[in-house]
Amino acid sequence: MGILRKCALSFGAMMLGSHFAQAETLTIATVNNDDMIVMQKLASEWEKSSGNKLNWVVLEENVLRQRVTTDIATKGGQFDIVTIGALETPIWGKSGWLTSLDDLGDDYDYNDIFSSVKNGLSADGKLYAVPFYAESSFTMYRTDLFEKAGLKMPEQPTWTQIAEFASKLTDKSKEQYGVCLRGKPGWGENMALITLMANVWGGTWFDMKWQPQLTSKPWKDAVNYYVDVMTKYGPPGATANGFNENQALFSAGHCAMWVDATSAAGRLYDKKTSKVADVIGYAKGPGEVTNVGNGWFWAWALAIPATSQKTEAAKSFVKWATSKDYVKLVAKNGGAVTSPRVRASPPTRLNT
Repeated sequence: MGILRKCALSFGAMMLGSHFAQAETLTIATVNNDDMIVMQKLASEWEKSSGNKLNWVVLEENVLRQRVTTDIATKGGQFDIVTIGALETPIWGKSGWLTSLDDLGDDYDYNDIFSSVKNGLSADGKLYAVPFYAESSFTMYRTDLFEKAGLKMPEQPTWTQIAEFASKLTDKSKEQYGVCLRGKPGWGENMALITLMANVWGGTWFDMKWQPQLTSKPWKDAVNYYVDVMTKYGPPGATANGFNENQALFSAGHCAMWVDATSAAGRLYDKKTSKVADVIGYAKGPGEVTNVGNGWFWAWALAIPATSQKTEAAKSFVKWATSKDYVKLVAKNGGAVTSPRVRASPPTRLNT
């Protein structure tokens, strides 16, 4: 019996050692937006259930793009999971730089994901990133300040109207600014907004012969407007303000209007983090000469570089972090308004 007991204990120790030997540590690069910070906090749930660990590299948006693009293009293999968007995904997927994510299982319910988002993250019929959240852009404004000033926001404002409203709602002595806009340089920062402005002034990046149009009248009109309104009615130091900084300013009550991502709405409604949760109104993104192109389409998504040696563990995490149950987990911890939205099913409660 003693010999058998020793053998059983030895076998058990071998199996236990084998279990821990199979555990993986994944390095994940992500952006420092609120939704990703929440994901980082809740990821311990996946770590407990899977036995794997996550090494987080959380970066400001411009830095994230530089680091991830360099690593992917040079096949550096630094990351097992990366946060990328709807622009890079089909290009990188078609180039063979990403792992296809069409095999996460029937329980993942691909059909529940908005089709426009899936299409934006696919190339040649294959899905190369799974969406964490998707967004467009619109106009947010303080209903209390508008009412006090006797102003009415139309359903479809123009940028000219935004400037008129801003002139009446700016009171720099109270640190109250008529409009807050992205001023931080970067194609995913202020250029996302300036491109919308150029669109509605009738501009394009290129003509039909692929000739650059950045010196055309629509671009000059849009950029001149942008600089003028930011200088007169925007907060000081606007060139340092991207999405996160403007969200903080608006939440603290310093902005009468803010034109930016629809994904901000949930945070602004959260009374734990927003002083203006009860006095927010919404309108379409401003137009001007035209309303065509007055809103962007974007999705932040999780992808697995083709260089990762830990593909199965990485697939397990991206499936968990973009599943219906994850959305409900966020709702359970912070309320439904804080849940990332990219699925048709409502973020009500966890499945049991």
